[in-house]
Amino acid sequence: MDMIVCVKRVPETTEAELTIAEGGRSIKEERLVFDINEWDNYAVEEAILLKEKFGGSVIIIMVGSEAANETLRHCLAKGADSAVRLSDEAFNGSDGYAIARILREVIKDMKFDLLLTGVQSSDNGYGQIGVMLASMLKVPHATLVTSIEIKDKVAKVTRELEGGEGEALEIKLPAVLSIQTGINEPRYASIRGIRDAMKKEIKVLGLSDTGLSARDVGEAGSKTRIEELFIPEVGEVAEMLTGTVEEASGKLAEILKSKGLLG
Repeated sequence: MDMIVCVKRVPETTEAELTIAEGGRSIKEERLVFDINEWDNYAVEEAILLKEKFGGSVIIIMVGSEAANETLRHCLAKGADSAVRLSDEAFNGSDGYAIARILREVIKDMKFDLLLTGVQSSDNGYGQIGVMLASMLKVPHATLVTSIEIKDKVAKVTRELEGGEGEALEIKLPAVLSIQTGINEPRYASIRGIRDAMKKEIKVLGLSDTGLSARDVGEAGSKTRIEELFIPEVGEVAEMLTGTVEEASGKLAEILKSKGLLG
């Protein structure tokens, strides 16, 4: 089984103090730590598990700068077979649509049974790439996938719905699946895997290798554009009500009444 996994390198922002870069359309990245996108990490693990079960190959593809090589080598250390990085100054400013188009131009000539992506990225959270790639490649797809079983060129998948519900689907391969967190437990890279990964070549392709023009990528080829980023203003602090249940309830009623929420 031949698989392709699209991944993204994202900043760790959970405990970081973010500041807006000059121009107001991006964040300052100098002091941020970057790692593989969480959802993509599960997609990589799922591809490796399927490869261990059925054989085949796993190719990792990313649009990113040279700094992203660290993320790609991490995937190779876990068990991926090869990696491709798409890098060109013309790609800067590309939205989800333009990124999907760049990926499609490289993937369309590759043989694959499954193309996996994460459900979304932790920086933008758009959740677009998998669906758009499926449309561009004209293959079936499923999103929010929480389990995969393969039999006779058919993927039996479960996808997450609202309210804790799930949906079971059968999808003919080749197909695109967007992977949800929790589908597996991503492994750690072994020392031997890390050593071997350092010897593997990361293939780098630019705009000229895609067959696209500068008008097709970047802001010119995008459907959306970030106009402004800003840090939300801090609102009023919470007021903690103390005392017994009766006392706290009385205080709450008075507050609601003072704000015109109670008659």
